[in-house]
Amino acid sequence: MKIGIYPGTFDPVTYGHLDVIKRASKVVDYLIVGVLCNVRKQPLLTLEERIQLLENVTDDLPNISIESFSGLLVEFAKQKNANVIIRGLRAVTDFEYELQLAQANQYLNSDIETIFLATNVQYSFLSSSVVKEIARFGGNVDALVPPKVAEYLRTKYM
Repeated sequence: MKIGIYPGTFDPVTYGHLDVIKRASKVVDYLIVGVLCNVRKQPLLTLEERIQLLENVTDDLPNISIESFSGLLVEFAKQKNANVIIRGLRAVTDFEYELQLAQANQYLNSDIETIFLATNVQYSFLSSSVVKEIARFGGNVDALVPPKVAEYLRTKYM
């Protein structure tokens, strides 16, 4: 059984993330969306809020689960018996960083492979940071995030 992990902060989840999640769920038998609790970042949304929003927007996908983790991704993957890490690429600029991570993960655990999925071109500019910046100043994020996320962001910035 191919178990994959798609890791990220998801602060908040965007249509770009959702695109990768849906496509990754077709590549593996079971996909764990790993929500990173990163002590170096100061997210807008709590870990619980990020998990809840992800569960809401992926409830139609039967072969995925949403779980939090901290520490090394390869250790989380090992705990979950995952053999594939899925990473999304928006542009060439993402590739250098993602390649370094993939190589470091390969060094740490050669039994886990990394697969890169190029994001749909319509989402190539999209990041959680861009969404938060637009929402912070009252801009419309409806085309960038699922409706439940857009509504939630409006309550956060009111």
